[in-house]
Amino acid sequence: MRVVIVGATGNAGTALLRRLRDEPGMELAGVVRRLPEETGTYAGVEWHSCDIGAPGAEEQLAAVFRGADAVVHLAWQIQPSHDQRLLFRTNVLGSQAVVKATLNAGVPSLLFASSVGVYSPGPKNAYVTEAYPRHGVPGSSYSRHKVLVEDLLDRVESDHPTLRIVRLRPGLIFQREVGTEIGRYFAGPLLPARLLRFGRIPLVPSNPGLRVQAVHADDVADAYARALLGDVRGAFNVAAGPVLDPSVAARVFHGKEIPVPDLLLRGAADLTWRLRLQPVDVGWVRLGLKAPLMSCDRVASELGWRPLVDAVHTLKELVAGMAARAHTESPPLSGDPSLPGRLGGVLRGRLPGSGNPY
Repeated sequence: MRVVIVGATGNAGTALLRRLRDEPGMELAGVVRRLPEETGTYAGVEWHSCDIGAPGAEEQLAAVFRGADAVVHLAWQIQPSHDQRLLFRTNVLGSQAVVKATLNAGVPSLLFASSVGVYSPGPKNAYVTEAYPRHGVPGSSYSRHKVLVEDLLDRVESDHPTLRIVRLRPGLIFQREVGTEIGRYFAGPLLPARLLRFGRIPLVPSNPGLRVQAVHADDVADAYARALLGDVRGAFNVAAGPVLDPSVAARVFHGKEIPVPDLLLRGAADLTWRLRLQPVDVGWVRLGLKAPLMSCDRVASELGWRPLVDAVHTLKELVAGMAARAHTESPPLSGDPSLPGRLGGVLRGRLPGSGNPY
């Protein structure tokens, strides 16, 4: 079985490579913008360099996809958040190129990395199924882009019913090795990462809407593998329990909850983002406050999937990785201190959310 993974060196991609490399008869190809060193997890993979949002990407991808049994589309750009045109180019136009290339190459299966962000605002005290409305969370470009790509997949499914399309909609995906990347993407250079090594967060912002789901990257990779090796179609929610909220975080990290109203959370995020003190725009706060909780009954019943790591251990592993500045040698997960969002990058004039290191 020949599988092409677009975005194979990112958070979910590295985990999927680990999961698939020992599968008998599995032939793996990776499509990335910047090629990795072919060692460790990346050894034995057929690598291709392609900027999926660039002109001519569709033809380049079709040549790589030809003869494949499945394409897994994981590539997604979330920074630089100040350049929405670039994010649209990669996420929406790049996804269009991947889908068209899949059709042109005659690949029978396409798996897409969707997200809980595709759903409309929903409950924080109940769980929604895959049939819940998916119009996204207003004010979140990440959410809007996921909706646009899923709308594209709806049209493709209608026009090409023989193409098997699977959409995985996970919660937050964490693993230790993304500690440096998460810090760079979502906190910036002012995060006192070394203080996290004591496993303590003294003050935890508390708001009733801050209830989210997480899942370990290895468990997400297992869901992708099960979908690849099976014959399922459609969408699957993927998350582990328990739900993460301020009370859980305060208990796990020995902190004190500090009530913060929605308006203050949004205002602080927007102001510090505009001042380029941190890379997270207010859309991410809106998404965290409004995205619904997901039921994972379908992935359990149809794929036999169960998470091996619960959400609390997953969160603790991420925080430990941030404290240790854990990373891999792949370009997206690099520990390079000169990248935007790292202190060395700021000293070189490369502010959080600037440039295109991703």
